[in-house]
Amino acid sequence: MMNKIPNIREQSVEDLTNYFISKGEKKFRAAQVYEWIWQKNARSFEAMSNLSKELRSSLANDFSFPALQVDTTQYSADGTVKSRFRTYDNHLIEGVLIPTEERKTACVSSQIGCSLSCKFCATGYMDRKRNLQFDEIVDQVTLINEQSERIHNQRLSNIVFMGMGEPLLNYTQVLKAIERITSPEALGMSARRITVSTAGVAKMIQKLGDDQVRFKLALSLHAANDDKRNKIMPINESNNIKVLIDSLNYFYRKTKNEITLEYILFKDLNDGQKDADELVKIYRQVPADLVNIIEYNPIDFFKFEKPEEDAVQKFMQYLGSKNVNAKLRRSRGKDIDAACGQLANKDQ
Repeated sequence: MMNKIPNIREQSVEDLTNYFISKGEKKFRAAQVYEWIWQKNARSFEAMSNLSKELRSSLANDFSFPALQVDTTQYSADGTVKSRFRTYDNHLIEGVLIPTEERKTACVSSQIGCSLSCKFCATGYMDRKRNLQFDEIVDQVTLINEQSERIHNQRLSNIVFMGMGEPLLNYTQVLKAIERITSPEALGMSARRITVSTAGVAKMIQKLGDDQVRFKLALSLHAANDDKRNKIMPINESNNIKVLIDSLNYFYRKTKNEITLEYILFKDLNDGQKDADELVKIYRQVPADLVNIIEYNPIDFFKFEKPEEDAVQKFMQYLGSKNVNAKLRRSRGKDIDAACGQLANKDQ
């Protein structure tokens, strides 16, 4: 990743111990450095103030420290905070702090751009430059957590992988990031407070089951039949609804973890009673705890509109009449392009 110079955050305590022994240093230096990285969230060698200047210089010569930097920050009238982060190789990604009375949620990215080309998502119109490394994902969480503590005097309560990119196409690094985020020697968050959202990569959903993950899973469904889903989500052509239903059932059998179905309402596309009825049929075939009905947030490239309010309420009432546990999620951060589907590194 970094010109063959090892990344300090890819080193285990044992690796660091061996390094310091080779330098004629005491073993306890390894624990000190590891603590700086994962508990004190240092993002440079200079920040490690209880190490000598010479030792910090030696570390800087022997290791890279490719930490994210905050590039710009925007504040929404509703309290949402969007940050644009700059990577070590000068790419930009976005993450969002979404505060409510009950929780403080970080929405984080997993890729620089995206390859799936979902028609309603601004990120889908960007090229995928590369996957994010696990430490870059962790950096997003720690930086947004610092914002939450500074603004609200509260730590993050929840993390959602619903930012830029498809998490399951960066499987190894996303799971490694979650392992760090949940580790007692790092942020120590509960895996049950983490949700990974996927556009529907069936074989990787099954792999999550095989790997016995502990976090929650959300499927971005957005249309309840293959013809409509093909039009707005090209991934459906190779991962159709039946295949996804099978993979979600497999995941649940293996993990018993919560599953959410996400469904953005588009005017005259997927907001009719027939659409609602098809959604009910899917809900009954999947062990989903919840259907999130999401407001569509306009983007420049996609000319659909959100339905009128009475159409939304009619859709919700029909789901309720069929005993579907559905919630209407109002968008947050629309005035700064921080809402669902709007992340695209626009000039700010």
